[in-house]
Amino acid sequence: MDKLWLIIKREYLNKVRNRTFIIMTFVSPVIFVGVALLIGWLTSINSDTIRKIAVLDQTADNYAALFENYDRNEYINLDGISKEAAIAASREADYYGLILIEAREGQLADISFYSDDSPSQGFLESIENKINKQATANNLEDAGINLNVIKERTVNKDLQLQDFTGEKTSKMSGWIKIATGGAAGYLLMMFIIIYGNMVMRSVIEEKTSRIIEIIVSSVKPIYLMIGKITGTSLAGITQFLIWVVLGFILMLVATTFLGVDAFSNPANADVMLQAQDMSKMELIFNDIAQLPILKLLVCFFIYFMGGYFLYASIYTAIGAAVDNETDTQQFMLPVILPLMLAIYVGFFSVMESPHGTVAVIFSYIPLTSPIVMLMRIPFGEIAWWEIALSMLLLYVSIIGVAMLAAKIYRIGILMYGKKTNWKELYKWLRY
Repeated sequence: MDKLWLIIKREYLNKVRNRTFIIMTFVSPVIFVGVALLIGWLTSINSDTIRKIAVLDQTADNYAALFENYDRNEYINLDGISKEAAIAASREADYYGLILIEAREGQLADISFYSDDSPSQGFLESIENKINKQATANNLEDAGINLNVIKERTVNKDLQLQDFTGEKTSKMSGWIKIATGGAAGYLLMMFIIIYGNMVMRSVIEEKTSRIIEIIVSSVKPIYLMIGKITGTSLAGITQFLIWVVLGFILMLVATTFLGVDAFSNPANADVMLQAQDMSKMELIFNDIAQLPILKLLVCFFIYFMGGYFLYASIYTAIGAAVDNETDTQQFMLPVILPLMLAIYVGFFSVMESPHGTVAVIFSYIPLTSPIVMLMRIPFGEIAWWEIALSMLLLYVSIIGVAMLAAKIYRIGILMYGKKTNWKELYKWLRY
């Protein structure tokens, strides 16, 4: 056991003292925060640009009056000119676009928007809504229908979402939960891939440098494999914690002293204005507050360790079976496929039915459970025994996979110059 701790210590110190590891640990948060701040700064610059939009109304209903200068949109009414002249004038004046309201027999016929840019969907929908609403009112008035009566009789009730305890939720509740679970699941997948590859490269480097021949003469291969996986996982956790702390500090400093909001998005201004109903905003914040954050964090750590050890055992076996990183490609698909399948099930099956048969089954399969169960947890209604059973199956499978990986590792780590295939691996497993 002392030798195992020595191997873990050696692997951990080798990783954290590596120059590349140190640089990436402290430079990566700076790059990520810098990119986020750059995007926020560029968006804020873009939000200060005034967009001049021409309006040509060929009807007699004065739809052009619907468009008033607002925020960064300035509307210019073109009256008494042809369609071709309006297009030419807008292009020559370098306007953002031209709203063309065409008439047929004095009535509204078509609406067109001319622009060399790519306007947002929200902007285009706001134009459609304004004109369609006014055109409908005009048609009803022409038919002799009293608009005030229609307004008084129009029913526009919001669907109130509540659970059986009477707790109100917002219509965004599902999206908030899938975004939270999806972020946790995707982050876990990226960690497994990144640090799994790190373990695999470490095994290949030691194998090709023949250092492994000296090491295995004094320690069992199974101890070496477990020590390598554990040491690398501890280094990964250390790096992640530094990223979180340093990233938070950098973002806090940048937003406080530089006054840059990296998360602002002026392109969604119209959408945000529609969500200013304080009661709706309170429901959204209440949904966020009701998320089982503590439960999710605890489960994330447990599933991270379990999922990492499971896949790292496979990565280690692959590294021991080949002589260089190029030869690993033929073995990578069976490793990546379950991870991608878990993400697919999470974003489609879990989002549609978080407690349905598909989601439940995949939350018990060890190769997919770390991701799928994490994406189910924000939706609640998962009994502790279900999570415990999922974790138990995961950690029991780690023992089985580690034993199989150890067989491959024991033979492959000392084998050189021979191309390994699936048939060869099967033979090693039978030894």
